[in-house]
Amino acid sequence: MTSKGAGTAFSRKNYRLSTEPEKSKVTGIVNSRLLNDYLHRIFTSADGIQPAAAYRKHLTFQNLQEHLDRLLAEENSLEDSRDQVAEGRLGPSTVVLDHTSGFEGLLLVDDDLLGVIGHSNFGSIRATTCVYKGKWIYEVLISSQGLMQIGWCTLSCRFNQEEGVGDTPDSYAYDGNRVRKWNVTTTNYGKSWAAGDIVSCLIDLDEGTIAFCLNGISLGTAFDSITRGAGMAYFPAISLSFKESVAFNFGSRPLRYPVEGYRPLQDPPVADLVKARKLLGYLKNVIHTGIDVTEGKLVEKDTSMWQLQGEPTVLITLAHIFNYFAPLMCKVYLVEDVLMTFLLSILEQGGAVEAHPLIQQLLDLMWLLMEEYEVHECLKQLLMSLLRAYRFSPIIPDLGLQIHYLRLTIAVLKHEKSRKYLLSNVLFDVLRSVVFFYIKSPLRVEEAGLQELIPTTWWPNRFTKEGKESKEAKEESAEERLRRRAYERGCQRLKKRIEVVEGLQVQILKLLLNNKDRGGGEASRYIFLNKFRKFLQENASNRGNLTVLCPPEYMVCFLHRLIATLRFFWDGHKAKTPATLSSEEAYVPPQLFYNGKVDYFDLQRLGGLLSHLKKTLKDDLAAKANVLIDPAELQAVTMDDLDEDEESTMSAGQSQRPSATLAIGGALARPGWLSSPTLGRANRFLSTAAVSLMNPRRPLGSLEKIKVRTLSVEQRTEEDIEGSHGNEGLLLGRPPEEPEQPITENSLLEVLDGIVMMYNLSVHQQLGKMVGVSDDVNEYAMALKDTEEKISRCPKRRKDIHEELLKSQKVFSEKLNHLSRRLAWINVTIYSKEKMQDIYWLLRVCIRTIEHGDRTGSLFAFMPEFYLSVAMNSYSALKNYFSPVNSMEELPGYEETLMRLAAILAKHFADSRIVGTDIRDSLMQALASYVCYPHSLRAVERIPEEQRISMMKNLLAPYEQRPWAQTNWILVRLWRGCGFGYRYTRLPHLLKTKPEDASLPSLQKPCPSTLLQRHMADLLRSDRDLAPSFLNSVLNQLNWAFSEFIGMIQEIQQAAERLERNFVDSRQLKVCATCFDLSVSLLRVLEMTVTLAPEIFLDWNRPSSELLLRRLAQLLNQVLNRVTAERNLFDRVVNLRLPGLESVDHYPILVAVTGILVRLLVDTDVQGAERATAVLLADPCFQLRSIQYLLGHAEPSALAAAPPATEKRHFSLHTYTDYISTEELAKVDKMLSHLSEESKQAAATTLPTSEEDLCPICYAHPISAIFRPCSHKSCKACINQHLMNNKDCFFCKATITGVDDFTKPSSS
Repeated sequence: MTSKGAGTAFSRKNYRLSTEPEKSKVTGIVNSRLLNDYLHRIFTSADGIQPAAAYRKHLTFQNLQEHLDRLLAEENSLEDSRDQVAEGRLGPSTVVLDHTSGFEGLLLVDDDLLGVIGHSNFGSIRATTCVYKGKWIYEVLISSQGLMQIGWCTLSCRFNQEEGVGDTPDSYAYDGNRVRKWNVTTTNYGKSWAAGDIVSCLIDLDEGTIAFCLNGISLGTAFDSITRGAGMAYFPAISLSFKESVAFNFGSRPLRYPVEGYRPLQDPPVADLVKARKLLGYLKNVIHTGIDVTEGKLVEKDTSMWQLQGEPTVLITLAHIFNYFAPLMCKVYLVEDVLMTFLLSILEQGGAVEAHPLIQQLLDLMWLLMEEYEVHECLKQLLMSLLRAYRFSPIIPDLGLQIHYLRLTIAVLKHEKSRKYLLSNVLFDVLRSVVFFYIKSPLRVEEAGLQELIPTTWWPNRFTKEGKESKEAKEESAEERLRRRAYERGCQRLKKRIEVVEGLQVQILKLLLNNKDRGGGEASRYIFLNKFRKFLQENASNRGNLTVLCPPEYMVCFLHRLIATLRFFWDGHKAKTPATLSSEEAYVPPQLFYNGKVDYFDLQRLGGLLSHLKKTLKDDLAAKANVLIDPAELQAVTMDDLDEDEESTMSAGQSQRPSATLAIGGALARPGWLSSPTLGRANRFLSTAAVSLMNPRRPLGSLEKIKVRTLSVEQRTEEDIEGSHGNEGLLLGRPPEEPEQPITENSLLEVLDGIVMMYNLSVHQQLGKMVGVSDDVNEYAMALKDTEEKISRCPKRRKDIHEELLKSQKVFSEKLNHLSRRLAWINVTIYSKEKMQDIYWLLRVCIRTIEHGDRTGSLFAFMPEFYLSVAMNSYSALKNYFSPVNSMEELPGYEETLMRLAAILAKHFADSRIVGTDIRDSLMQALASYVCYPHSLRAVERIPEEQRISMMKNLLAPYEQRPWAQTNWILVRLWRGCGFGYRYTRLPHLLKTKPEDASLPSLQKPCPSTLLQRHMADLLRSDRDLAPSFLNSVLNQLNWAFSEFIGMIQEIQQAAERLERNFVDSRQLKVCATCFDLSVSLLRVLEMTVTLAPEIFLDWNRPSSELLLRRLAQLLNQVLNRVTAERNLFDRVVNLRLPGLESVDHYPILVAVTGILVRLLVDTDVQGAERATAVLLADPCFQLRSIQYLLGHAEPSALAAAPPATEKRHFSLHTYTDYISTEELAKVDKMLSHLSEESKQAAATTLPTSEEDLCPICYAHPISAIFRPCSHKSCKACINQHLMNNKDCFFCKATITGVDDFTKPSSS
């Protein structure tokens, strides 16, 4: 590396320094005696003993290199003799996974050939090197905790998609997912592993044993007397199922948990290690030794405050050291073993990271004295090692290991030049740096020391037998109170420790979001923004490509740290410029969504695709926001296919590049998230199905193809984002509705937008998933309570039962102790009060953003759909996921937020600017859930009256061409609690069964809204067209739903009656139950309409009243006849009690029909009752016995026929006194007597009609109408119903222009 000769001339960085004596005074190089002493002090020999001054060779910078060469060569000869090929091993010295022939199934292998992801049912792969003698070890870093079998196999083992390592003779494996060991047969062994654990696999071929360790703790010998002898050599091997991932360490990096007597499969670089350690020793000597020129002697220096103050003597000495040291620092093993250990030792003295400026000085030195590519490689390897160490450190009570590695990461990132290099090229491109913001939760509570931290466990006991939270809080005993308080204290201790780690993680983000470090190029924040956007793009555009997706548990932690950092900078900016908004009032201004400055990839907008919106709304954009769409861009949008062809040829070209170029190549594929813990640039795709797939780098090009339009993320500068004189940057195109007040720095708005997108991508689903632990605690707590009750009731003579119960009690208690500690961890890291406030803040940001966007009129269509999704989901998370620990009611401004969200739901569920069916459905479901809970229903009632009326009008729109089931459900919820016998939460016959989830909206107590009912009544009365169209659509849907239901129960009945054993498809049962539920809820909406506005049916001055009443009567009679017929189909299916048809019963449907009849016949004026009675009796389907059935009056014929022994219980409303009041029952009695009387009179007065006079369509009513112009005849009911959908005559197809009354001439 150095050119030889008289002068000290470095070819590396060209330090040419003259050695003439007169120059020394000027340049500051010390005199030769002092220099000689200094150099001897720095470069001590290997044994550390310095020879006496008289025997020492005089050292100058001219002969220093020679001296250094000799010192470094001292032990090399010794090492070379030791570095022979180790006996007992066959294969290449660099051990990797065998990606050419040693695999089975589909696998993705990392570029370093050490990380692997399963891509098929059960893929297997082995290493390139095998062992046949001696003791050997390798480590596996577990990245996901699923189904894997890790161990050893021989060359003769043959695997397939069902059988892997351990399933064949001569292959041995440990499986921490099922906690078993495998060698053809299987037995219990070891402990369960979790993501972030390290498994060591040990083989002793002298003794013939195989053992495994988990995080350095031995799990004991797994197999002894394994097959040995001629031809038997064992390869490291793994089988893993789909999506599972690990990374191997055969010795290319220092083993995390070395075991004495066992050698790693790959030898460590011993010679380089010795060299590096020596050079590091010399570097430490330079730091320790100062030169006092005035006194002419060497002095000891305080290392922590050491600075390179331009002393040429020191600088040239360091240049000599780095001449040898720099090339070594490009090797992974040495960076991890030498450099990282040294830097960590500097921080070990404690104190803040700022108190250790030495690390900054060392990084300055590296940038000064190393070639650029060497610094780059060294920093990359250092950060990788740190990330790996952080991710795979076991959890200890004080989280000391995690804190240690985070502190060093902060120290490195504090160095501006290093930070910018890492941000630009490493943090998001090669590493998955989001791992730094994750705090893994311990699966094994004992090892994490949670028992010491939380010695007392506690769990809530407030659940009744049905699993519902008992409202009347039982008085907790003194002992329970003590336990709860002790548990809470333990949780607080844990929280304090985790907060330290979170604080460090926020510190890292503050460094990355620094926008003041403009030295040498762009500020860190703008580099971060571009990388962050790309990170979001991958996670949004690659939903199917699992290797690129960031796991949701990482996203949750990243989101919270990012919110904390963002608010820190936001409020910091507010303090400097008081005119801006505080973070409490944060929102994303609407112009970001349409001015093209922020890329939303191909995410759906509220109004559809961006290309479509640009075409249809280009005039609005120009008029309102002064944004002009480039015609060329509109043209390009329609030429997507051409782009795709180009991209596919490009990706094909790239895929053929040889692997060597990819190591340094620029446009690398992104890191695979699941595979090796840190590195994971382009993955190799291995497939036994098609060997031709082996040659290209990665034939998954189509998954990575991402179209980026408008301004490319990579090209944006600070000016594009923040703007400058007259340029508004991201805020270009402010609409007139938007206030002129500055919000904050534009770059922070983009971060905020990214945070909202992150919540939508995967944070919400993860929050829902982690609630499972709390549910488990509740289930076990109920089981324990149940067991304790059984123990207290167990008779003394049954000792056997007593013993079994005690065993169960012990198991449940142990499980609860474990789960309650784990729950404490989850509550602190995911559901703490601070995390809840973050999500609440995000909800409010979304609400404000939607409100501002809504004011822009048609431009609202540009808003991405995820803003509405996040508003709904974050509210749902606050209500359902955080509630047991923290109450939402305590949040500041909670009532107002609830009302503003209600206004958004009420306004936008039927907003014509929103076109996506999914988002419209979500809005509808959110509104339906909102009206089920009293506090949120009151919020809906508090929104402005105009918006309430508009909402009710949208709910009453006709039920055709739209998803009506949800709006119908909303109307039913507003009515529930007011209808006939409609005060139940659960159906009477289901009370004895346990509900699946007591918090479901449908299982909430009735909370009707009289205010909204009043609005509905006013709308139906005042709008003459609205009522008929709405009611006709409801009647049509009822007709459809009930007919479908009857058709399905006929099929079910036929299947049940067959002799051969057959099963009814569960999906069919579900659809059948849904049709029944829909019929009931449609009947309830009819009951609600009849009650609130009876005149729509009974005031025959309205044009369509009579027709509506006839249709209603016809449907009610059909329903009654089908449900009440003796020993009928409905009865038989209900008595089968099939799983899935639990909700199908007589009660819900009959009380709904009864409610309508009572309202029409009893609770109305005389004229109305007469009209209703006449129409009901005139319907040919009317049968009095159906009405008698309601009160349990059986048919006389049936009673006579049935023998008295088998007396069957009849349905009767009288048996439901808990649900139906005596007043309501009295009305039913009154209705029955009224109908009995009227039907007798009708029978007496009706004259027999000849067949010619009957309507030729229905044969039920006499002819009463004649059509113009064709003069054909039918009854009024038939023609009125026909004319609703069709204007042609039944008979001659002529267009009917009018209908006249027809009375038969008396002469005939």
